[in-house]
Amino acid sequence: MTKPFYALDNFDAQSSIGCLLRRLINLSTPRAEACFADQDLSFSHWVLLVCVRDGIARTCADVSRHMNYDSGATTRLVDHLEKRGFLTRNRSTTDRRVVHLALTDEGRAVTAAMSPRLMDFWNTALDGFSTAESAMLIELLKRLLSRMEKIPVVAADAAA
Repeated sequence: MTKPFYALDNFDAQSSIGCLLRRLINLSTPRAEACFADQDLSFSHWVLLVCVRDGIARTCADVSRHMNYDSGATTRLVDHLEKRGFLTRNRSTTDRRVVHLALTDEGRAVTAAMSPRLMDFWNTALDGFSTAESAMLIELLKRLLSRMEKIPVVAADAAA
C-alpha cells in the first residue's frame, strides 16, 4: 500500500474528496435537472436511458444500484419509460427471474436528442479547463470509481 494521503493535519471539508464530491453532486444535479425543465422527460429518465444505452444497467436491479434508487422508484421510472415506448422489458431465456431492459428506436432517438443539453451543461462547467485537464479529471474519477467499487462496505464496529 502506498503512503496514506490523509492525516489529521490535512483532513478538512475543503480537501475531503467525499465533501467535494457531495458538493459537486448537490450543485450539478439541480442544474442538470433544469436542462429538462421544458421537457416531459426528466433528468432521471434520461440518466436511466443512457445507462441502458451504454450497457451500465441491463436490469432494474442494475439501475437501482447505479442510480442509488430503491426498487419501487426504479420500477416507477421503468414503467413510465416503457409506457412511453422508450424501452422494453425482455425476460431472460436462461433465467426466468431476470428481466433485461433494452432501448427502443424511440428511446435511442430521445436519448440522442437530449444529450446536447447535458453536453452544453458540462462544457460550461468545464470552461477554463484545458482538453487535457478535462480528460485527466475524467480518468482520475474513473480510477477512483473503480477503486471504490472494490472496497467492501464494512460497518464501523466490524472494522474495529
